[in-house]
Amino acid sequence: MSETLVQERGPRRRDAAATRAAILEAAKRQFGALGYDSATLRDIAAEAGADVALIKRYFGGKEGLFTEALKESIRPKLTEWDKASFAREIAVMMADAPGVGDARTHSFQFLLRAATSPATAPLLNVAVQERFLTPIRDWLGGADAQGRARVLAAVFIGFLVERLIRGEPLAGRERDVFIARATATFESLVAA
Repeated sequence: MSETLVQERGPRRRDAAATRAAILEAAKRQFGALGYDSATLRDIAAEAGADVALIKRYFGGKEGLFTEALKESIRPKLTEWDKASFAREIAVMMADAPGVGDARTHSFQFLLRAATSPATAPLLNVAVQERFLTPIRDWLGGADAQGRARVLAAVFIGFLVERLIRGEPLAGRERDVFIARATATFESLVAA
């Protein structure tokens, strides 16, 4: 490249935050698709368009990257939910099919892979406690919030698995029954 062209463009700008975010997104996809053991840092870096050495710099290595990807994948947005409408809205969402390319579906697949691996299950347990159960407990409030949060999380995960396996929306009478029963289930868990 000629010196004149380099001078006209100036030095290449580096954006550490954007590179870190790209690595994290690539890691979530790779870990979700392949699992912890099969995903490689080289492939994650290549997908992110970054040097593999940056993974060590930003995350400390594969385990640190995995842990951060777990935390990013567990983000309950409970503040957006009104407790009065939560049960019905979740029931309707669960009656629908997961969207193709739906970020929640990819995150859930990533979490399922993490839960089934002896190497990553302990990391998932810590992340779930911090990023999922504690916020749910705080959002629920009231008597026995910790126990209700655990049951709500377990039921929610069960519904996600069923939705993922089914892969298509429910229709007709089956949809109506599903929504009514699921709404009643979620209402009982939200009530103090």
